[in-house]
Amino acid sequence: MSAAANGGIAVGPAPGLAAPRSVDTDSETRASVFAAMPDSERAALWRQRLHEAEAGLTRFLVGLGLTADLEGWFGLQSEMFADLPTGSTGSAADWQRIFFRGQALMERFLVARYGEDILAEWAAANAEVHRWVEPDRGGGAADPIRRIARQAELYGSAYEVSADRETGPATTASVDITHCAIWDYREKARSGDGVRLTLASPCTYCTRAMSANVRAKGYQVSYRLSEDRGGHGCRWEATAPGTTPAPAVAPTTAREA
Repeated sequence: MSAAANGGIAVGPAPGLAAPRSVDTDSETRASVFAAMPDSERAALWRQRLHEAEAGLTRFLVGLGLTADLEGWFGLQSEMFADLPTGSTGSAADWQRIFFRGQALMERFLVARYGEDILAEWAAANAEVHRWVEPDRGGGAADPIRRIARQAELYGSAYEVSADRETGPATTASVDITHCAIWDYREKARSGDGVRLTLASPCTYCTRAMSANVRAKGYQVSYRLSEDRGGHGCRWEATAPGTTPAPAVAPTTAREA
């Protein structure tokens, strides 16, 4: 189903899906922007996300000094990086499996030692890595929203992107994720692949991580979680400094399953 036929909502990849296109409406651009991402680009984004998370955790542990559990961390890395696919042969699905396993292992490592509240500090450390490795594309506030939408697309989520682009880089942009397929993938990984999950809800970490990433790129951020018969969703907005301030969001907003 094309974005136009689906009310502007971008859906996960499907056979015969048309190339993405955007439709200008006043000062906004609404687009089904990433449904046609090739497998190589998807695999590269999974690798980048794994790099951000692993390097961020290393950065976090450096801050702990001699109190860091390095033996535990080295053992965890050996589990994370066992049976790695190669960049030339690994598919997006291969790298998705590696990323998801690694994310679950790192969450369990941190929560078991320091408690769930430490996830905010890990997210901040990851965001510092993200600031360096995520390209600046000249789109202004649309750039961090673009990254959130690309991550949503990796799981096949339903989403819609909009950005103010009257002149130059966008000063504000948003993405509405109407069905977050991370929830679907988690249940599949838990029941089918036997992945041990530490957090009751992916939002517990995801909201901290994406908020920190947007701020690391120099933008204000706000988000809103939702849940209805269609599943779990959220709305994210990035705003350039000096524009309309984004409303504050308490870290306890993350929904529990």
